[in-house]
Amino acid sequence: MTRALSTQASPCPKQLGQEVDHYWLVQRMAKTAHVDLAWAFDEGLLSQEEWAGMVQRCRGCAWAEGCKDWLAIPGQDTDIPPEGCLNRGRMDALKRACAMVDAASAA
Repeated sequence: MTRALSTQASPCPKQLGQEVDHYWLVQRMAKTAHVDLAWAFDEGLLSQEEWAGMVQRCRGCAWAEGCKDWLAIPGQDTDIPPEGCLNRGRMDALKRACAMVDAASAA
């Protein structure tokens, strides 16, 4: 049995980056976006599996080098991570959830 070869280019999967490096990239990106991941975890808004998933997504992100460059710019301060960040949506959702919990506890 023979199989026809595809004429489409098949991209090679990206080699995952080092876990520790990407753990710190996620931490730095969260801090820059004013998201306290430890507080979100303590409040039950972020599970251990979700946090690990954020690091794993970062490890496989094609924009990781751009992320390092972006974070290295002095004075970076933003409401949400840049569009290239694979954790942008999750961090935005966490930020909103944390604000709701914080507002509810202040009331």
